Amino acid sequence: MSGRPKAQLVLSDAEREQLMALTLRRKTAQALALRARIVLACAEGQDNNVVAERLRVTPQTVSKWRGRFVRDRLDGLLDAPRPGAPRTIADAQVDAVIAKTLESVPADGSHWSTRSMAREQGLSQTAVTRIWRAFGLQPHRQETFKLSSDPLFVEKVRDIVGLYLDPPLKAMVLCVDEKSQIQALDRTQPLLPLAPGIPERRTHDYVRHGTTTLFAALNIATGEVIGETHRRHRSVEFLKFLRTIEANVPADLDIHLVMDNYGTHKTPTIKAWFKRHPRFQVHFTPTSASWINQVERWFATLTQKYLRRGTHRSTRQLEQAIRDYLAVHNDNPKPFIWTKTADDILDSIKRFCMRISDSRH
Repeated sequence: MSGRPKAQLVLSDAEREQLMALTLRRKTAQALALRARIVLACAEGQDNNVVAERLRVTPQTVSKWRGRFVRDRLDGLLDAPRPGAPRTIADAQVDAVIAKTLESVPADGSHWSTRSMAREQGLSQTAVTRIWRAFGLQPHRQETFKLSSDPLFVEKVRDIVGLYLDPPLKAMVLCVDEKSQIQALDRTQPLLPLAPGIPERRTHDYVRHGTTTLFAALNIATGEVIGETHRRHRSVEFLKFLRTIEANVPADLDIHLVMDNYGTHKTPTIKAWFKRHPRFQVHFTPTSASWINQVERWFATLTQKYLRRGTHRSTRQLEQAIRDYLAVHNDNPKPFIWTKTADDILDSIKRFCMRISDSRH
């Protein structure tokens, strides 16, 4: 093998225990946790390039922290002193802010603010802001999640992702769903249009003029959408939409439908229709996993670009606006590019499950 010989890296039991603790503690800086992972991987006898690929860093980064640890042991993983004025906040104070943020809430609220934390710890608001920014803490933010409990989750993910990444020959893959309860909303007073230095203005209240449902089928290969609107959302309307799909897809192509387990998709009438039309093959998405159906992303674009700020004085006007949007979209369609393999998705979910299983909340 070419290149400079690497210094042997052997850990004592105490060092290994401390490095493992750095990777697991919730208040460890991510940079320090990464350095600890690099050293632990190198101690297993792995080559720098292998460690770099595994931890998604450069070989130079691995070489740097491997050498620093061999020379200075655990102290070598700490940042070197930087020039400038000496620090006025000790490491213990930083640890206290991080621990307080992660492990408690204020008596008068659900989460800490920079001001309330500053009062609690006797620091300035600016100091708390800098500490939070350095450690990526954002107590004011909250995200939601929903894990599928479908017992066939893995099989369904592999099936649908397989369709996206390797579509069958002589077949069309369509992502199908309904966007229900689209409201025809009008403002109680006329809009004030956009002007230089002044945004468009509208009243906060509105008048409802009924609802409609958009049935849509997204062709994953071209980005074109087959769509139609109905005032109701039953299996009767879904059957009409299936007939529309049948009429719009060339007779020599099989049709693979990706859709959810909504009740109107599985009535005896619908099942009997599919049985009479064998070129239709249904691929159900896992329960609580609408993110895997690409038409949901198209619905989000429709809402963001067209519906959210639209005003419609009747349901008929709303439906015509949706048909106009479909026509414009299909004049220049663009497919979504699916890049994640099934293994990538399952690995990501596995990592997330491990994170929440270790959570103290």
